[in-house]
Amino acid sequence: MKLIESIAANADELQAIRRDIHAHPELGYDVFRTAALVAARLEQWGFAVTPNVGRTGVVGTLTRGASSRAIGLRADMDALPVQEANTFAHRSTAAGVMHACGHDGHTAMLLGAARHLAEHGRFDGTVHVIFQPAEEAGGGARAMIEDGLFERFPCDAVFGLHNWPGIAAGDFAVRPGALMASTSLFKIRLRGAGCHAAMPHLGRDPVLAAAHLLTALQGIVTRNRNPVEGAVLSVTQIHAGEALNVVPTDAWLGGTVRTFSEETLALIERRMHTIAASVASAFECECEVDFERQYPATINDPAQTALAVEVMRELVGEDHVNAAVDPTMAAEDFSFMLNARPGCYAFLGNGSGDHRSPGHGAGPCLLHNASYDFNDALLPVGASYFVKLVERFLG
Repeated sequence: MKLIESIAANADELQAIRRDIHAHPELGYDVFRTAALVAARLEQWGFAVTPNVGRTGVVGTLTRGASSRAIGLRADMDALPVQEANTFAHRSTAAGVMHACGHDGHTAMLLGAARHLAEHGRFDGTVHVIFQPAEEAGGGARAMIEDGLFERFPCDAVFGLHNWPGIAAGDFAVRPGALMASTSLFKIRLRGAGCHAAMPHLGRDPVLAAAHLLTALQGIVTRNRNPVEGAVLSVTQIHAGEALNVVPTDAWLGGTVRTFSEETLALIERRMHTIAASVASAFECECEVDFERQYPATINDPAQTALAVEVMRELVGEDHVNAAVDPTMAAEDFSFMLNARPGCYAFLGNGSGDHRSPGHGAGPCLLHNASYDFNDALLPVGASYFVKLVERFLG
């Protein structure tokens, strides 16, 4: 592994930053403390700092030389509404809020890269370090873009990184094309006519309609979708009624849809409307379908992915880079940035959890788990990766 010496030498400082952020997690767009910490560090190192981009996002800008080329590097800052199970010293001090996805580590890695670029960077052009709120919910990347992110801070390409438990610590995994799925939510409301449960012929049962609809929806994936196109349709909730001896008037079911292509997503949405209306009609009920497209699929640009893979191999060695990892049905709002600019999103292995300090929870070290903790050994790896990307892209 060829870490950048100055970054490796500052590993303890990066760990302190990361653990401070972990101890003070913030949700969604309310990342005021974290954003202030980021802005203060960037200003200290000589970046031109623009706060409040997309409400609470922070962008730091650094220019060297005369080139008009520019690169964007992104980290997310928000935590999750999870009660932490860990009891080590840097555990969350906010009840019910926890950095259970490693955004504390992502922020610290990008700060480590920013410091090196300011003090030792060898590049010709402009670097924009983008610290984003509300990745977990609220579409912070979209909010920053709608606030003029790429008009105010032009980027020829943009890059991001996410730690990934289960991949060996310090190994990279990436692929050109679709890496992560789109995510959409749906809720289907059914209205019948309530009646006594002993006299169901006097009513119109929305519960029975919901049960048939749940089964019918699965036919979209098994019979309408091209089998070679990845897709998931999961009904995760059914709600109806309050009394055991009453057929209710209303029922609803809802869940999530994940796809890698817009065509498949459009097919599922269209068929969901048709099937819901038909099933409801068959049981003499009315229906209403709400279908919310949240994040698009994360699609890596082939050319920028090839460049990123070269940097990864130079940093950690060819044997520690999987350049054709299987895509995942998880979603990521960096996809909005990749829809606006070419770029690459990659995974950096977080290991199996053996790195956790004494006092960690009994659960596995998985994303969105109350016993998770970011692997601090990755901080100089991710920071070195970002720096080497800049030097290669703006070399």
